[in-house]
Amino acid sequence: MAAVSLRLGDLVWGKLGRYPPWPGKIVNPPKDLKKPRGKKCFFVKFFGTEDHAWIKVEQLKPYHAHKEEMIKINKGKRFQQAVDAVEEFLRRAKGKDQTSSHTSADDKSRRNSSEERSRPNSGDEKRKLSLSEGKVKKNMGEGKKRVTSGSAERGSKCSLKRAQEQSPRKRGRPPKDEKDLTIPESSTVKGVMAGPMASFKWQPTASEPVKDADPHFHHFLLSQTEKPAVCYQAITKKLKVCEEETGSTSIQAADSTAVNGSVTPTDKKIGFLGLGLMGSGIVSNLLKMGHTVTVWNRTAEKCDLFIQEGARLGRTPAEVVSTCDITFACVSDPKAAKDLVLGPSGVLQGIRPGKCYVDMSTVDADTVTELAQVIVSRGGRFLEAPVSGNQQLSNDGMLVILAAGDRGLYEDCSSCFQAMGKTSFFLGEVGNAAKMMLIVNMVQGSFMATIAEGLTLAQVTGQSQQTLLDILNQGQLASIFLDQKCQNILQGNFKPDFYLKYIQKDLRLAIALGDAVNHPTPMAAAANEVYKRAKALDQSDNDMSAVYRAYIH
Repeated sequence: MAAVSLRLGDLVWGKLGRYPPWPGKIVNPPKDLKKPRGKKCFFVKFFGTEDHAWIKVEQLKPYHAHKEEMIKINKGKRFQQAVDAVEEFLRRAKGKDQTSSHTSADDKSRRNSSEERSRPNSGDEKRKLSLSEGKVKKNMGEGKKRVTSGSAERGSKCSLKRAQEQSPRKRGRPPKDEKDLTIPESSTVKGVMAGPMASFKWQPTASEPVKDADPHFHHFLLSQTEKPAVCYQAITKKLKVCEEETGSTSIQAADSTAVNGSVTPTDKKIGFLGLGLMGSGIVSNLLKMGHTVTVWNRTAEKCDLFIQEGARLGRTPAEVVSTCDITFACVSDPKAAKDLVLGPSGVLQGIRPGKCYVDMSTVDADTVTELAQVIVSRGGRFLEAPVSGNQQLSNDGMLVILAAGDRGLYEDCSSCFQAMGKTSFFLGEVGNAAKMMLIVNMVQGSFMATIAEGLTLAQVTGQSQQTLLDILNQGQLASIFLDQKCQNILQGNFKPDFYLKYIQKDLRLAIALGDAVNHPTPMAAAANEVYKRAKALDQSDNDMSAVYRAYIH
């Protein structure tokens, strides 16, 4: 490809690693952000997102020259929204230019008019070419008769008005209430299209050293493809800590999401055990924000992608714990959580005084209390931190983390929690987070079953399921969860975003929690029976929305 000359302010298509190309604008980087060493690159702000990154010149192409090509090979909704944002930016910029040119023309006209009025009487020689001398004298005489004190005052006011018209601001400057168009406006994007862009050829970057990569390509791009490409360095992100009346504490990004900021990674070595739907997205975001991560998974092949991103490989859970300062784990259920800690070459064998273990699995309070006791008995530090969300939110770094246990360890994990989630809550002693997580998932699972029940009832009574969804989306129940799960059902797409077998497990544990304190949970119990029916229909490994099939079989 012939070299293309690019400069500040140009609109471009930018590509990073295996991610699809995205429209952006070359802008000035923040003052405290150093330019990566190596090949020439530009700092690009991407449309339709809060993302920005240093992109190498060979990974940039002019926007207008390749617009049609990009639109043809990418039909994603989020991609189209980004293109629309570019077009809106161009329209506003054009309107600003027109306003500027009109303002300049008006100023020029006023200057010319002023010059005509201020010319001395010696210019009468030119007027004599078209007017008789007598007519000019007559007009001058009439003019003298009309000059009175009142007209002089009016003349003075007119002069003042003309001066005011010309003086308030520089020619061509837009009004103060106009927004600056230097950097394109953007909006938070929680998910975008996926899939390779095979027909659009770029130079690969995945194999380049980490030091040449940059941390500024934000969370949302990790959700564009199933295989994130590179490891990222660190930058700064501000925190605010919110104390509630309940005594719980929330650490969150200054804008309540991880989208508008950057994370300064801890210098501690991080381990991660379990690379399932949730764990994979979490590890990707930890790497992306510059953390040093060692990974282990029961199925070793799942580690390969993260090794390519810059992670290190641990041969056993014990090895990971012994070589890392803080080890996170995210597995499927209480049995898996216990086996991971207490089994052969398990976590417990790697625990020494000062080693930290954070269990992010959704389990019952008894299980997490037992694990905390054995970890602490070896001199280790323990924190439970189950997460609320799904695969997409995990990929986007938008999980909600519920933590309990060692408060100091919770604070040590702040950069990790920022990388993987939008908010984290500290709920006190061990067991509280497990209980809260089960209650949250009990509500979610019951709601999902109700959605499925409503859609099937609409169908059997001759009502349009799509119309029902449209009505719900316009009412108080409107939510991303409602829309996504209904769309799954209407499209017959039950690719797992949250396994049905896991939401049923959480309902079962929540019901047991209610039984332990003599609290009735009839709604959860009814929903649990429907999920058990769906599991009997081989829907365990489908998304929770597949509970719909329990009503139609």
